[in-house]
Amino acid sequence: MTESALPEAPAGQRTTMPPEWAPHERTWMAFPTANETFGPEGSDGLAAARAAWSRVAGAIARHEPVRMLVSPGDEAAAREALAGHDVELLPVPLDDAWARDSGLTFVHDAEGGVAGVDWIFNGWGAQDWAAWESDQHVGAAMAEAAGVPRLASELVNEGGGFHVDGAGTVLLTRTVQLDDGRNPSLDAEDVEREVHARLGTRHAIWLPRGLARDYGEFGTRGHVDIVAAPTESGAILLHRQDDPAHPDYSVTRELRAFLEGQHDAEGRPLRIVDVPAPETIVEDGEYVDWSYINHYVANGVVVLCGFGGERDEQAARILGEAYPGREVEVVDARDIFRFGGGIHCITQQQPLPRTAGTGAGAAGTAAAGSESIGGAGSAESGSADAAAAAAAGTSASAEGRA
Repeated sequence: MTESALPEAPAGQRTTMPPEWAPHERTWMAFPTANETFGPEGSDGLAAARAAWSRVAGAIARHEPVRMLVSPGDEAAAREALAGHDVELLPVPLDDAWARDSGLTFVHDAEGGVAGVDWIFNGWGAQDWAAWESDQHVGAAMAEAAGVPRLASELVNEGGGFHVDGAGTVLLTRTVQLDDGRNPSLDAEDVEREVHARLGTRHAIWLPRGLARDYGEFGTRGHVDIVAAPTESGAILLHRQDDPAHPDYSVTRELRAFLEGQHDAEGRPLRIVDVPAPETIVEDGEYVDWSYINHYVANGVVVLCGFGGERDEQAARILGEAYPGREVEVVDARDIFRFGGGIHCITQQQPLPRTAGTGAGAAGTAAAGSESIGGAGSAESGSADAAAAAAAGTSASAEGRA
């Protein structure tokens, strides 16, 4: 190991991240707070963000418990926005609302118990516009509230920067984990050593880049969760832009050619399923990065980004095949993308303990200092039942479309 390499994870901290489609204890989110991204208190932008996040929370809460981090002082706004939804509120200081990136990555330990990997969060590579004074501590707050061990990693990383298939393979991007703003002294071998120890993977596929807009002023510099996603069916879904005028036309073809030459941890070639991009390619004079890949898999459901076009239905059919037996619920995500992300970016799954089956774990226990809205005490009820339930058939529905 070189002097610049990360210290090796202790043997007792070697953990495994279940795939997103494994049974969940709950979903974590963060309520948008006033900042430069969403706008000041009382602004149209902040109201739009809160409404969009709340639509997603409501869709998920019909299938599993949702715990929403809320910056102190925003509780009344959160209660109003989430009225009618079974969502638990937990006061935690926040800079932003991208729970996937600043929050814990939940994993299983060797005995099947749940722990949380707390990567270093530095505002997507210490970008000038980002703030992370509070968000860098979100992982620790989540671990305390969840009652799970916090496993501190010295790797700068975000949850949207990787995907696991549950069978030993992890998707990464060279322009994320090897970004000079994140891990300037590390090479791919250093990163893989830490990632494999924390996620329980043994084979890394390094995408060469992400979508074009992700390299703009407010981008993440290549997060994989808007580009490609492993699925329950074994296929990898890949974003495909079919309009030659869009810069991602060539990007997505480059990425497909790259992935066609890759294999999984078992040495098998990847089975790639293209997911065509939404019809809209330009908004407010800029090329969009709208993508169906940035969906979220919860208990019995796939929450799919909707964009108000006919391709929403096509994407729902494709994802229904990728996640057999799950309902596909389409939720309008245009306002989320306007602020820089999608549904996957604002959600983070907490799995059930592996040894718990469907009837054990912390379901039914609210975090200290939290409150439940939309039904007294109901946010944490039925988690085990939700994890055990299998949706009969697959359908597509719409929520809150403009």
